[in-house]
Amino acid sequence: MLVESLLPLGKLDPGLRRPDIPLDIGDFAAGARLAEEVGLDAVLVEETKDDPFQLLALAAPATATIGLGTSVAIAFARSPTVTAMSAWSLQKLSAGRLVLGLGTQVRAHVQRRFGLDWSPPAPWMRDYVGAVRAVWDCWQHGTPLEYRSDHYHLDLMVPLFNPGPIEHPDIPIHVSGIGPNMCAVAGEVADGVRLHPVCTAKYIDDHVVPALDRGAARAGRHRRDVEICMKPLVATAPDEASLIDVVATVRERVGFYLSTPSYRRTFSAHGWDDVAMRASALARQQRWDDLAGLVDDEILYTFASIGTFDQIAGILNERYAGRVDRIEFSIPVDSPDDADRLRAILAEID
Repeated sequence: MLVESLLPLGKLDPGLRRPDIPLDIGDFAAGARLAEEVGLDAVLVEETKDDPFQLLALAAPATATIGLGTSVAIAFARSPTVTAMSAWSLQKLSAGRLVLGLGTQVRAHVQRRFGLDWSPPAPWMRDYVGAVRAVWDCWQHGTPLEYRSDHYHLDLMVPLFNPGPIEHPDIPIHVSGIGPNMCAVAGEVADGVRLHPVCTAKYIDDHVVPALDRGAARAGRHRRDVEICMKPLVATAPDEASLIDVVATVRERVGFYLSTPSYRRTFSAHGWDDVAMRASALARQQRWDDLAGLVDDEILYTFASIGTFDQIAGILNERYAGRVDRIEFSIPVDSPDDADRLRAILAEID
């Protein structure tokens, strides 16, 4: 498996970004260099509080070999032509190291945070990916821009706004997915699918892979053409005593996911519909502190990979080796000893 990481490493809880700690943009380039030095395969940036394309523009000239990716950029908040240009520029700057990860966001955010109309997301994403690639094809090969779909009609590209061909034009596109329709679209049009942390091994086998197969078949492709990328929930620490607090944090995160209707299908796959309904009821009452109490150890250990630094690589291998092509993993790195420890863990991940 390729091992990717969100950055900066020194600001990460084991396996979890701390939402209460803002990202220090000034440290991002140094964090990317560190990720390259310890042997990670890619640096990923999620779109939450900062623009992922701008952060990767800091990382690209500071590194030489490590992959760079958005995990994920919000597609529907941007014109596909704008996204195409951002990715094109980063691909030039990084000499071909970019993976463009795209996500949909949910209806409320698209309508109420971005001020845009909503449409069924899976067919919209299919059209979006097609539009981005049509723009790239126009720039690289001089193909007249003529893209028509249910969501986009693009037919204007004048020389002033055409950046022209680049040395590494083949930019992989990954699509975030959890439901069968979006996973099928990933199988049909994308180079990879990026799965939510609630996607367990059972859910991947029983739901994600069959959906990818269906989508790939529609386009005359094979599932092997699509990378499966996983951001697992990980609780890890140097020793059992230190692990206790990390496990408590992960239990809270699982409780939040348990309460979210968009993720209910994954809990249903394990027979926990009733618990998920109770969690949703607590969320509606804004009883956030009570959610963790619904997450017993069986649920916790099903959805989270838990172990000390000496154990965690083996646990991840058992769950995801042969099932996942890319995996996100990190531990805090604030010293040379920490870097050596991370290198040792990475060396064990298959």
